[in-house]
Amino acid sequence: MLSWELSPDLATLRRDRAWVEINLNALGHNVRQIRCQLSPQTALMAVVKADAYGHGAVSVAQAVLQQGAGWLGVATIPEGIELRQAGIKAPILLLGATNTPEEIRAVAQWRLQPTLCTSKQALVFAETLADEGHRPIPVHLKIDTGMSRLGMPWQQAAEFGQLVARLPQLQIASVYSHLATADSPDPTVMNLQHQRYRAAIAHLRSIQIQPPRLHLANSAATLVDPALHYDLVRVGLAMYGLYPAPHLQKTIDLQPVMQVKARVTQVKPIAAGTGVSYGYQYIADRDILLAVVGIGYADGVPRNLSNRIEVLIRGKRVPQIGAITMDQLMLDVSAIPDLREGEVVTLLGQDGNDRITADDWANRLGTISWEILCSFKHRLPRIAIGSSSECQSEISVWE
Repeated sequence: MLSWELSPDLATLRRDRAWVEINLNALGHNVRQIRCQLSPQTALMAVVKADAYGHGAVSVAQAVLQQGAGWLGVATIPEGIELRQAGIKAPILLLGATNTPEEIRAVAQWRLQPTLCTSKQALVFAETLADEGHRPIPVHLKIDTGMSRLGMPWQQAAEFGQLVARLPQLQIASVYSHLATADSPDPTVMNLQHQRYRAAIAHLRSIQIQPPRLHLANSAATLVDPALHYDLVRVGLAMYGLYPAPHLQKTIDLQPVMQVKARVTQVKPIAAGTGVSYGYQYIADRDILLAVVGIGYADGVPRNLSNRIEVLIRGKRVPQIGAITMDQLMLDVSAIPDLREGEVVTLLGQDGNDRITADDWANRLGTISWEILCSFKHRLPRIAIGSSSECQSEISVWE
């Protein structure tokens, strides 16, 4: 999703209903905390795919590069093009597969660095680039050490590397793999993958292929073991202030970057026995004060959280009641009898001394915090608050 400044009038209108706040202070803090875990020889790749996990890819990328991240990671070619069109010149790794000549030409045109997973893919790249007369491009060889997703089987790493090294249109920029269970307290599988990765690199070196860069660690692995850092770590979730697993919460101090807020649009009393919202999933067991809030499942609040969450108003928790609807949800605000229309409701984030996190929602839904962060739709404007220490202090709004 492209980032741009909204006109002041439109920005005000969009904030009158519901919005997502992106705390640049927290983002800068997290990047510094992560960098403190790394040796000077290890670079940081900020993973900004999926619109920076819903935080706004361009604005996040600009901020983290100013904080010392050296690389950016995206999943798709359009995500990379968006960053280039915003004037970002840092190296961008395409973590997803690229196969067609049209995609390959776009990769070369926009100076993106693709992941190669198969010999066939490498040959198509070389043929297309040769036909177009492009200069050699840097490519990253992905080795499957046990994720069973993208990548050449680790046993074939030497054969794969030898093929790519013979193609003059391609330059090997790195060899990498991805860990499937780095967030598990049991390191058995992670250690097995690490052994396989080391074996694959040793096979490559035995045939005189010296990858200029090695990378293996995701957020969890970055927090778990410096031996997994190599030349580059790929950090996503931790950069946004959430821990990949509960047992990692004491490794470093992270601060959630995203807050989701909305405004009360109506306050009214309802009598005991009154049904609330579609299907009457909630029927008042007493006289209560009800508040309607201008945010719903079309904005990214999961409908399956109906009657299962609380929100914060004036630092107090109040329960959500009734089915969450497309554009609105309802609250029992009897504990705040003087609540007025227009007051701010914090769905995710901190208000006073209390905080509700994406982990709280994920645990109730039996999912992961990554999914919660990525779910907030772009009819909610992203509003940057605060500043990172090396970034200009400002408040901006982007789609």
